[in-house]
Parts: sequence; structure tokens; C-alpha cells
Amino acid sequence: MIRAAQPGDEAGLLAAITALAEYEREPDAVDNSVAALTAALFGDDPAVFAHVAERDGAVVGIAIWFVTYSTWTGRHGIWLEDLFVYESERGRGYGVALLASLAAVCVNRGYARLEWTVLDWNAPSIAFYRSLGARPMDEWTTQRLVGDDLAALADR
Repeated sequence: MIRAAQPGDEAGLLAAITALAEYEREPDAVDNSVAALTAALFGDDPAVFAHVAERDGAVVGIAIWFVTYSTWTGRHGIWLEDLFVYESERGRGYGVALLASLAAVCVNRGYARLEWTVLDWNAPSIAFYRSLGARPMDEWTTQRLVGDDLAALADR
């Protein structure tokens, strides 16, 4: 079953986020918590959302996303921050169903885009995305400021 995340899903979401970090070779990078997820997803004015794949009452896959805006199209879109299905659950259609649920949100709300990044070494995921019709944006390079560099720019 694919559904919007609801209160009580936070531990399952965090476990999947942690498993994704391990898969992406960054096992110590997760600094999230159940409390932080509760505030972000279910607080007074959430700016991040999630869908879960659930089987037998357990979260077996996640899609965490937020709304973007394209100045070129003049319309909103969705940025998929994380898509993850446990390896033991892959091949059951959960990844397709999670992406389809976000595509449906886009279509129903008149959003122009569904976008995400994928690690260049992650050949299975790249092949999966291509099979759905996703196209690479090879000419674009993601940029990021964090830590001291972020603070230094803020002080300018």
C-alpha cells in the first residue's frame, strides 16, 4: 500500500533514511531524529512531505519530498529528496508506485516537474529511472554550502 506518511510513521521513516545513508556509503551522515521528523512533517506549517510503502504494517519504502517553483514555467514542482525501498522488498513495484504517487500529486496540482538527483555510480537506480522515462540533466551540477562555508557566507 502506498499512502501519505502519518504521525506514527517517523521511526519507520528514520530507519529507511538511515538504511539509505548506508547504501549511499554515508552511514554516519544522518543527524535526523524522530522528533525532528515529527516537527518537519506534521508541525503547524510543514514544508516537507512523505509517502510510504507499507506492507504488513511496516514501512518498506519511502519518498520524501518538498515543493519547488520554476521561474521558467511559472509553476510549482516536486523535488524528491529521498526515494528508498529496502533491498528485500525491491522488485515488488514499490519504487514505481512511490514515484507514480508523486507524479499524480504533480498532475493533480498542475505542477510542471518531478525532479531528483541520483549518485552517478548508482547504476541500478539510474537504469530504473530511465525505464520510467526520466532524463538526465547532465549539464547541471548540484552546488552545496554547509558548515563553516555556509556560516562564512551568512556573515558577509
